[in-house]
Amino acid sequence: QVQLVESGGGLVQPGDSLRLSCAASGRTFSRYGAGWFRQAPGKEREFVAAISWNGGAYYADSVKGRFTISKDNAEIAVYMQMNSLKPEDTAVYYCAVHYSGSYSTSIRDYIYWGRGTQVTVSS
Repeated sequence: QVQLVESGGGLVQPGDSLRLSCAASGRTFSRYGAGWFRQAPGKEREFVAAISWNGGAYYADSVKGRFTISKDNAEIAVYMQMNSLKPEDTAVYYCAVHYSGSYSTSIRDYIYWGRGTQVTVSS
C-alpha cells in the first residue's frame, strides 16, 4: 500500500515563497513519475507540475518559471518550490504517483494520491 503525505502549505503574502514536500511510503520515485495538482474552491483539480523517474520536469504554463519540482536523492520524497506566489495560486495542493516512470498532465494517469495541503496567498 502506497501512502503519500504532503506538507509545507500555509498562509503567505503575494510574492512570498513556499516549499511543498511529499513523502512516500511503500514506493520510491526511482521508477515512477510523480505530479503535483491543485484544486481551488469551486474549481476542478488541475495539473501543476510533474517529474519523471529520471528527473525530467514539466510545468503548467501558469506556474512555469515560478515553481520547481524535484526529488530527493533517496527518491522517497518529491518537492515543489513555489516562488513569487500569487493569490490565484490559492488551492489545496495534492501529490500523486504516476502509473509509469513517465509523467502526464492527466489526472487519470495517477494512481496514488495524498490528502493535500492548503496553500493560501493573500495580503
